Amino acid sequence: MTSPATSRRRARPRFDSPEQDVFLGLWRTYDRLKAIEDEFFDGWDLTGQQYNVLRLLDLASAPLPTLEIASRLVSRAPDITRMLDKLEARGWIVRERLAGDRRQVHVSLTPAGHELLAELAQPLRECHERQLGHLTRTELKALSVLLRAARRIHEPDSSPWR
Repeated sequence: MTSPATSRRRARPRFDSPEQDVFLGLWRTYDRLKAIEDEFFDGWDLTGQQYNVLRLLDLASAPLPTLEIASRLVSRAPDITRMLDKLEARGWIVRERLAGDRRQVHVSLTPAGHELLAELAQPLRECHERQLGHLTRTELKALSVLLRAARRIHEPDSSPWR
């Protein structure tokens, strides 16, 4: 026989709202997927954020200003300068100050940075397969559409993630 307190606990909804249910589901999913990513990048003594910087530079047609890199990252980086310091110390990027404005710093990928990205390409595809390969193409496309819709109003108009 259950007590009245137990009955009340069971009758109480699990979440305060559908929005809370979805938000907490996203957070839990992020945590699980991030753990797999962290394990992968730990093997390369790299972080996901650092990889994101390297990929942005690889895709750029010209060196990028530091603040532009920061604005393009998947997630915010509070200390972009320190992150760039680490990448530069490992020989993967180079920073140059503009002659006309010494405050302006442009960043580009080095040949060693390009080599690292080439080396990471296939193992990273395999990591993503471990993360989401159990979903069908149709499910992946639907999930992508829903995620884009969820963040659309929270992204600036200029965001590539919008």
